[in-house]
Amino acid sequence: MAVHRFVASGFSVGLIPSRLWGSDNGAGTFGAGLAAVASLLLWDQAWWIHAAVFVVFFGLSMWSAAPFAQDHADPGWIVIDEMAGTFIAVIGLSGIPWIVAVVVARLADIFKILPGVSQAERLPGVFGITMDDVVAGCYGLGAGWLTWWVMQ
Repeated sequence: MAVHRFVASGFSVGLIPSRLWGSDNGAGTFGAGLAAVASLLLWDQAWWIHAAVFVVFFGLSMWSAAPFAQDHADPGWIVIDEMAGTFIAVIGLSGIPWIVAVVVARLADIFKILPGVSQAERLPGVFGITMDDVVAGCYGLGAGWLTWWVMQ
């Protein structure tokens, strides 16, 4: 269970806010930030490598968060789902479109006003933990690619 917690917490980055200010508030942004920094390393890689990283983090989210998903729980310290959402948002992007994608994905996850995000969060168990971030990430991906197209 310790390995599940370590991975689900984004390799412990999701535990930082609790240690700093005694609350999980902002933990998701810490996780998304870690994924954003990691995705900078992929800027010059092919889009399919970005997609493969997303698939790995989606799988890690589904696996690692499962033991903590009883009774529709979504503990704030679980941030591997935000990491997966960020990784899908930046597939094939760099520069300004990458920035737009990360910001839109994060805002879509925080405010949950775009269609499908809050509905995905209500899915049972680990699906509800992960899928709202994936849907939010898809909005980020669309916004990033739209930005890329406009800039061409």
